[in-house]
Amino acid sequence: MRDDYLQQAQEVITDPMILINVVSRRAKQLKGGYKPLIESLERLSAEDMALREIIEGKITYQLDETEDEAAV
Repeated sequence: MRDDYLQQAQEVITDPMILINVVSRRAKQLKGGYKPLIESLERLSAEDMALREIIEGKITYQLDETEDEAAV
């Protein structure tokens, strides 16, 4: 992963655990054949592509509320 992309993505998703999960899930989708949501002139790894999508606001996340309710 490129450090500059990682730092920029951390400004968008500040929780490191959530960022790891979002990047991991999106990278798996990209490796499975999903089309990237951004265009890049350079060849990027699936993880870097996922980071760029986060930076550019193309993907977001939503916490599952059922987990929060189960913990109460």
